[in-house]
Parts: sequence; C-alpha cells; structure tokens
Amino acid sequence: MDQDLRTRLEALEAEMLELEGLLATEAVVSDPARLAELGRRHAELAAIVELFRRYREFELERSDAEELARSDPDMASEFDQIARRRAADLERLEREIHKALIPADPDDERPAIIEIRAAAGGDEAAIWAGDLLRMYERFAESNGLAVEVLEASPSESGGYSKVTAAVKGKGAYGRFRYEAGVHRVQRVPQTESQGRVHTSTATVAVLPEVEDVEVQLDLNDVRVDVFRSTGPGGQSVNTTDSAVRLTHLPTGLVVTCQDEKSQLQNKEKAFRILRARLYQAEEERRRSELAGERRSQVGTGERSEKIRTYNYKDNRVTDHRIGLTVKKLDRVLEGDLGDLVDAMAEHERTRRLTEV
Repeated sequence: MDQDLRTRLEALEAEMLELEGLLATEAVVSDPARLAELGRRHAELAAIVELFRRYREFELERSDAEELARSDPDMASEFDQIARRRAADLERLEREIHKALIPADPDDERPAIIEIRAAAGGDEAAIWAGDLLRMYERFAESNGLAVEVLEASPSESGGYSKVTAAVKGKGAYGRFRYEAGVHRVQRVPQTESQGRVHTSTATVAVLPEVEDVEVQLDLNDVRVDVFRSTGPGGQSVNTTDSAVRLTHLPTGLVVTCQDEKSQLQNKEKAFRILRARLYQAEEERRRSELAGERRSQVGTGERSEKIRTYNYKDNRVTDHRIGLTVKKLDRVLEGDLGDLVDAMAEHERTRRLTEV
C-alpha cells in the first residue's frame, strides 16, 4: 500500500472517531435530519476503517512471520508460508479497500418510486407497461420489498398508459435504479390477428423516495385542486371530489392522484410523488447535471432509444448498456432480474473504481 493511500485511510479513521463523538451529542440527537446524515456517513466510514484495521493486523502478522523465519532456521519454512499467505491477504484487502473507497450513493438505501409509461406501440405499449409493473412486483417480492401503486391510468385494451408505484423497503432504490430507461419488447401482440411480430416500448423512471424532513416544501408554493375521479374506481367515481392535483408553482411540477376513494389518501400519495420529484431536481442542481433527469432516463420513448430488449421468439433479454444477453425471458418476466441488475451494478462499480 502506497503512503498516499495509507494517509487517506488514516484521515478517514480519524473522521470516523470524530463522528462517534458528534453522534452522542444532544445537538445531533435532537436533529433527525442531521442524525440520519451523520449516521449514514459513519456507517460508510466504518466499513472502510474495518478493512484498514484488518490490513494493519495482517501487515503486523506478515512482518512477525518474516522476522521469525530469519531468527529460527528450523521453523523458517513454516513461517515463510505464513508470510506468503498474509502477503496474499494484503493484496486482496487492498483491492477491497479500493472498492470500498468508491463513494457510496446514500440514495441506494432509500425506498423508490417507479413511473412506467406506455410509449411507442399504441395499445400494445400499454399492455407492455402492465407487464413491466408485474415483473417489478415479483422482483420486489423476491428481494423482501413491497410495491404499492400510487397512481394509475389503465388502458382500455389492458395494461396502463401510465402507472406510478412505490417500492417500499431498505435498499429499494439501489436495486431498481438501473431499470430507468426505455424497455423494448418484440412479440406477437394479443391483438394481432395475422401473427406478425410488433415492436413496442415503455419508459421507466426511477426516483428515490424521501421523508418530509429531507425536502424543503413550502405548502404556500403548492396549489391543490380537487375534482371528480374518472375511469374505474368504485361508487365514488364521478360522485365526489376525491381526485387531487398538486401544482408546485415555482417549478411547474404537476402530480395527479385519483385511485383512492378518499381525497385525503390521494393527497397523501400525491405529496409523496411530489417530494420525490423535488428531491431529484435538487440533486440534479447540486451535482451540476443537466435539468430533467427523468427525460435523460427515458428519452422520448422511441424504439431506437432502448436500454433493454425483450424478444419473445428467442426467449432472450439483452441489456444494451453492457452487451449482456440472457436466454430466460420467461423467468425474467416472473421477476428473475437478479443477473441483469447485478451485472449493471458491477459495471457501474468498475467504472467508478477507475475514478477513485
């Protein structure tokens, strides 16, 4: 390990010890947002420092073994073996330390909000949007997560023209973030009478969901409109003003929810979506990225703008970002997305490792 890396790790260890003192102070304990922020940073540092401390232990053991090999010729072979094992351990630990130094995205541990929209392909695109929602529900369940539909616009032919869902549970955003983009399907639609293969798309946007305390939302900046629901929804449809539309005046963001019979429930869901979108906008500004992250995630929805293709004839799924193809479309649609998601996550870690 070179001296620059060692100095950096020693500084992180000192920072972790300082944080441990801060986390015990009344000022931090009484401030939930600050406590959460410092707690996340401490957990991030603790993982790195644990590796560094183990590295130093192995360094000492290797040094001791080398010294004993020189001072005890009868046991030199055994001590040389110990020294070699520890040298291999040190190489492995240094690689792990480099990986651990990749800045963690605190959003990965958050719940997520997923927006799926039918794009190119008419009725078949709406059916495909519904298939994607079911795929994500099953994938979430296999990861110990739960999906709650927040707002939906069903299509007459089946599926959805648009559906927004919350994925609840720790680490939801980290598991779903790489789903953002255009998903292209190639298959014979149920509505196709001549057996021709059609190509359709749906767009997916993935946002981290945040708590009230994490977003500065002035209620005076939000116009709340209520109106009567339309479409399926039970006896209250067209009889009560249960649907809610929120307009965030400074940004022009609009969120509409009408799935619940209760105006209060629709309002609560709409605010959850609005907070997530505002948080995303603030993160874009803070990171000096281009505005409109949702647009950068999903593009226009044209067939050529795809992150993944699902081909029914060949039972294959191809992720175009990393050139990975798996021949198990049937299982993927049942929620077996682990190979694709893990490969994307590893690709991203490798990319970021070159920047450390």
